[in-house]
Amino acid sequence: MCSRTTSSTRKRPGSTGASRSRHSAKSRAAAAPGTAAPSLLLAEVLRAGLPDYARTHRLPQHHWKILNAIQVCRTPLLGGHQYQCAHCRRPHFAPHACGNRHCPTCQGSNSQQWLAAQAGLLLPIPYFHLVFTLPHALNPLIQQNQKSLYDRLFAAAADTVLTFGRNNLGAQVGVTAVLHTWSQTLLLHPHIHCVVTGGGLNASGQWVAVSNGFLLPMRVVMAVFRGKLLAAIRQGLQQGQLRVPEGKRLG
Repeated sequence: MCSRTTSSTRKRPGSTGASRSRHSAKSRAAAAPGTAAPSLLLAEVLRAGLPDYARTHRLPQHHWKILNAIQVCRTPLLGGHQYQCAHCRRPHFAPHACGNRHCPTCQGSNSQQWLAAQAGLLLPIPYFHLVFTLPHALNPLIQQNQKSLYDRLFAAAADTVLTFGRNNLGAQVGVTAVLHTWSQTLLLHPHIHCVVTGGGLNASGQWVAVSNGFLLPMRVVMAVFRGKLLAAIRQGLQQGQLRVPEGKRLG
């Protein structure tokens, strides 16, 4: 067993912004404990391409915070701790990690643990995958009001599914919803993935399953979701909870 010594080093990166993305690609981050090192790290891709991208694109401050954290994760810029075995006296160096929840190097093992925990909660029933998407015409409004719009998107999607469960099955279905904000081509494309149980519990606590492997009439679901979301957006605008971007006009 190895004991920890008090030797520790840590260097803080420079100021926030595009200049912080220009770290040397020679500082390759170490793999997380218990995981195999990938052939190419996201941090290396960012260090190679982000400086050129930053010259022609603007990013919000919180995006820079995430990108800068990923680039310096487990590199000399964050330092580390030096360990020494109490028996063999061999040294071991553990680099500091950024700990950012968006960092694939830090969250790789955490993701696997989370997936394993969720798998343990699965019921022996069918599940259905639904996707609720926002039109790109709303992108300027979304960028101006991200939290408020995403809250309304979640609420409209969940309320739509739960309402159909009550009306069509007479039961409370289960819904797990995950927000994705980008398309596969990294363009802004907010949408919600929902995993819905193939049935639910009625007022007596009895399980009511869907029939013939059919969950919901999707055309009707789309219309109801659209109505709920538009009503929520109108209410937000009327109450001053949503701001229309300067120079933009909503129909």
